Amino acid sequence: MEAIGTTAILDRSGLDALITALAAEGRTVVGPTVRDGAVVLAELEGAESLPWGWGTELDAGHYRLVRRADAAVFAHTSGPQSWKSFLHPQREKVWDADRDPGGGLAVRPSTAERPTYAFLGVRPCDLRAIAIQDRVLAGGRFKDDGYAERRRKAFLVAVDCTEPGETCFCVSMGSGPGADAGYDLALTELVDADRHRFLVRVGTTDGARLLQQVPHTPGDPVSADTARAAVDSARDRMGRAMPPVDLRALLGAKPDADRWDDVAARCLTCGNCTMVCPTCFCTTTEEVTDLTGDHAERWQRWDSCFDLDFTRLHGGPVRATPRSRYRQWLTHKLSTWHDQFDSTGCVGCGRCITWCPVGIDITEEVAAIAEEAPR
Repeated sequence: MEAIGTTAILDRSGLDALITALAAEGRTVVGPTVRDGAVVLAELEGAESLPWGWGTELDAGHYRLVRRADAAVFAHTSGPQSWKSFLHPQREKVWDADRDPGGGLAVRPSTAERPTYAFLGVRPCDLRAIAIQDRVLAGGRFKDDGYAERRRKAFLVAVDCTEPGETCFCVSMGSGPGADAGYDLALTELVDADRHRFLVRVGTTDGARLLQQVPHTPGDPVSADTARAAVDSARDRMGRAMPPVDLRALLGAKPDADRWDDVAARCLTCGNCTMVCPTCFCTTTEEVTDLTGDHAERWQRWDSCFDLDFTRLHGGPVRATPRSRYRQWLTHKLSTWHDQFDSTGCVGCGRCITWCPVGIDITEEVAAIAEEAPR
């Protein structure tokens, strides 16, 4: 068995064999595929489902698929989904309750079977996001049992980022472009004039065990150097950067910055940024009953701090204005998250910039607040 930290080489057929080996273990293999004009995450039948030869063109409020001159499969950037869609699903049953003939009430926790996942193509920024959600949902006082079980069983195949997008800023958040921890196997895609291959790094004993089931050749110094150079090049080609300031102190000290009015005039409070964010985790619960009133269910579903009802109390919402709701989201993400979870809540993936319908740029907003701070 390969040791942790060793490298190997897979060719294109080896990538297909990897998917087959993961599925043979009873795992639902999820990875990127092209659907409805975007690269989305979905169950893979095999390597043919992957987005061979597709890249992406990004900007604030803009996303477009573009054809590449080569057949690279991981040369696109993050799409509208993140892996939280599978580990922390949008809607999940919590319990059932039934009234018995004697008038009593029997409550049963949900027994729905939770799939065993293998994630193929996890970007370094998303690896960091998963680690953050692990602390929030599986390691804190209020553990989410569904998340914890799905996460414990998940097998992660990371992919180093060698083609950053115009809205990416993972370098300034310390979360990319190379995968450094949290994976079972990590791939770096190498496309030369006459060869298409993947350098594999083993991250866990499970990863080493699985690699043994897949045709591969030993890693070589030339491929390792080429992979390292590709990641280093990506580090220098980020489309955005978060300003190099103490974000925790800056936002904690500027609740009355004039910039909050500027962004509030543009923000639609649609919640797109929280839906696509790989670390946003807020939920609410809803109860439903049948027409007889004898059966009831509680469901947990995603919620957003941009929703007017998110902070509604008996006297009305606590944050009634777009200014207050955007300020809450940004300040929590970059400042008070540290107080709760000992880290930032942003990994620099840029999804909130790309998928904002009016193109609000989180890095631009922070830069404007930082510029205003001395005044």
